Amino acid sequence: MNMKMKKQAGFTLIELVMVIVLVGILAAVALPKFVDLGRDARISAIKGVDGAMRSANTIIYAKAAVGNQMGLTGSVSVNGTTVATAYGFAANATELAKVMDLSPDFLVASPAIQHQGAAILATCQDTYTPVATQNSVPVYAMLFAGC
Repeated sequence: MNMKMKKQAGFTLIELVMVIVLVGILAAVALPKFVDLGRDARISAIKGVDGAMRSANTIIYAKAAVGNQMGLTGSVSVNGTTVATAYGFAANATELAKVMDLSPDFLVASPAIQHQGAAILATCQDTYTPVATQNSVPVYAMLFAGC
């Protein structure tokens, strides 16, 4: 009987399952470090605030135009809230925020509205620069570096 036993090469099922489990655990722990979804969410939120600021200011301007409040100083009432104006637009970010429905995640630190979840508040914000003259328009500037 000269039969030689053939030695099998490969992995057992239990070894393969253990490798898959270990890779799954490593992926669950390491993936959030590589994919920062929180930053993307804060950037999207700041972009949303920018759109809300522009829309609210358009409403304020329309009310000021109808109410003949287009001078250097004035005020309009939007949904029962009095907003100070300059040449028809909101006088500053604090006045503008009065008519915006901001979540508690945001801090109004005139001249900007900042996201409080950011690592550096001053670099995750939307800055509002009111008009300086009758023929100018407000300027909105978003910063995302610290989000």
